[in-house]
Amino acid sequence: MMAGFGHGTRKYPRSRGRTWSRSGPDRATLGIVGVICAVAGFFVLGIILGPVAIVCGWLGMGRSWGGARPLPALIAVVLGAIDTLLAVIWLAGTSPMGNGLL
Repeated sequence: MMAGFGHGTRKYPRSRGRTWSRSGPDRATLGIVGVICAVAGFFVLGIILGPVAIVCGWLGMGRSWGGARPLPALIAVVLGAIDTLLAVIWLAGTSPMGNGLL
């Protein structure tokens, strides 16, 4: 029998209890990190911190719009979207009009 090489001893070597899952405090932490990134993005590097806040909020919500959403994650998505939009508008306003694109 080949029990020493993992054949037949355990069907699933990584049980659910040992793998990293997105439940509980991880979601809350991601939501809070997203809110911090969104608020910081209003002051510096909004074009970078806005999308980071959106991604953290989205992961904090469990990658879905349905069901119960934690409030910090939803705030992170909304503020991150506003932050990104304002950064894009600001960048478009600072570029010279006749820069040869058209």
